[in-house]
Amino acid sequence: MFDCREEVLALTKQLVRIESIVNEGGEKVVSQAIHTLISSYPYFQEHTDNVIYQPTEDDDQERYNVIAFVKGTKSPSNKTVILMGHVDTVGIDDFQLKEYALDPDALAQALHNEELPPAVRADLESGEYEFGRGVLDMKSGVSSHLYLLKYYSEHPEELEGNLLVVFECDEEDGSHGIISSLTELKNLRETHGFEYVAAINADFVSPRYNRDPNQYIYKGTVGKLLPSFFITGSETHVGSCFEGIDPNFIAAHLTRQISYNPALCNEALGETTVPPVSLKQMDLKPTYTVQTALSAYVYFNFFIHSWSPKEVLELLKVEAATAFATALHEFKTHYQAFTQATGEPMNEILWEPRVMTYEEMDEHLVGEHGEPYIQHMDEFKGHLMLQTELDTRMFAARVVEEAWKWMSDKNPAIIVFYSSLYSPRIELSGKTENERNLLDALEIAVENVQPHYQHPIVTKNFFPYISDMSFVAISDDEVGISAVSANNPGWGTKHYVNYQAIRDINVPVINIGPYGHDAHKQYERMERSFTLDIVPNLTNQVIIELIG
Repeated sequence: MFDCREEVLALTKQLVRIESIVNEGGEKVVSQAIHTLISSYPYFQEHTDNVIYQPTEDDDQERYNVIAFVKGTKSPSNKTVILMGHVDTVGIDDFQLKEYALDPDALAQALHNEELPPAVRADLESGEYEFGRGVLDMKSGVSSHLYLLKYYSEHPEELEGNLLVVFECDEEDGSHGIISSLTELKNLRETHGFEYVAAINADFVSPRYNRDPNQYIYKGTVGKLLPSFFITGSETHVGSCFEGIDPNFIAAHLTRQISYNPALCNEALGETTVPPVSLKQMDLKPTYTVQTALSAYVYFNFFIHSWSPKEVLELLKVEAATAFATALHEFKTHYQAFTQATGEPMNEILWEPRVMTYEEMDEHLVGEHGEPYIQHMDEFKGHLMLQTELDTRMFAARVVEEAWKWMSDKNPAIIVFYSSLYSPRIELSGKTENERNLLDALEIAVENVQPHYQHPIVTKNFFPYISDMSFVAISDDEVGISAVSANNPGWGTKHYVNYQAIRDINVPVINIGPYGHDAHKQYERMERSFTLDIVPNLTNQVIIELIG
């Protein structure tokens, strides 16, 4: 077992003090610092080509990945283990002690004088936790990898194969870093003959429930989709509200139908995702008027273990149709009660639930209008690209809104689509030799390290949060992936991912990461014992089993 606590802790504090909030310029600074540090190691002074400062691709910001590798000299082998971790963080605006957010020592001292939740107070006074932005997510994980890289740069004779690290930017937003790294990983495979046998991520882990005694290691990862809904109603003056139907009314029923719905949890390998939940609900009315809105927009976080993006679309079409029918039924009930109260006649309601995917609507419009529609939408997307303030989600909504204008049948409808990045699910079941070897190595590593730690180290099948693990392997087939591109209105303009590049690398991945609480929150904190002692040693044991 490495006695590495103090060194990993010092590295962690050093990195935390560098502001690297995603999309705010500091990512370049932290990458420079890591590149400078690695380049100072004697091994990399001798092998300067083994450390790479890679600019991100198709990015509107100047950001860099740092990639470095040590070639083992124990015996000839192309087997290569990848260590990966992101260097960016979320923002610090939520911190009451914002001036100390990036200084763990000063922050801990200042927190002693603050009114804190009981659990936070207990962790602070225990002296076993480090506080600060990025200390858990995930600069301590990066520091663990840096420690191992340095060790093996000093002891390449202990490796029968190669150790490669990827320190990537932009994990907290668009994953430009890890997606860009695929190009370099492919180049290195071609130039050095690397055979990628496993990847180990070091993103944070947390308790699954209150008083959870376990520390978790994850095999594979959850997938994440952002199913989105463009909802049209029938515009009317509010003084004659039953002469039309408000799309917000339909949207409310849609959110009620989908959010927290356990029927939309995906079980696989004995583990179940959390249900979807709404991340945005709004109408697209630009200004105040006394007319009801023409359209509304809703999107949901949606986790998957085994479902494909295509299956999710089909599931949500059914849920949307149910919500639509419920909304119309309630509308008719309210209308009937109103007419009974006023004595006014009730007009016949002819609307029916109508749900289609963006792909279905687009194919219909191409068939109906042909080249004029295609050309118009291409030009519209081009003009929309000039509005740099639009994120991928609003960009997609505006494209659907514009396409809808070409529909001859303007009766109320729900259009289902994807409006953001699909982070692919990864299922590690032992179906390949590399998967079996990694699973065996992990089992042995846990068995070897467990006696050195007081709490149970438990392996689970799916990392429950979004991470860059999704972009080094892929479990979906071509049909599943094609549903993402065909149903994302911004695909090829505002948004694009080369999923084939992921499939080309396709290395099985696990997560061994720092333990703590409140990632992305003001009391973000990392527990020292597991993070600084166990994580580096557990990771190292896996490395030893695979290429030691």
